[in-house]
Amino acid sequence: MFEHFFQCPYCWEDISMLIDPSVNTSYVEDCEVCCNPIEVSVYFDQGELESFQANSIEQ
Repeated sequence: MFEHFFQCPYCWEDISMLIDPSVNTSYVEDCEVCCNPIEVSVYFDQGELESFQANSIEQ
């Protein structure tokens, strides 16, 4: 597992998520601070994190 730190797109708090480097996909995970859903998109290349995006979900 790979721990990645970033800012929540809702509450702007610094949070972290554990990311599985064998999975290159988009998924939804709740912020650990404000509990809003975050759309996370990750891409790993040869075990290294190449791309990470955390976006708010339109409600």
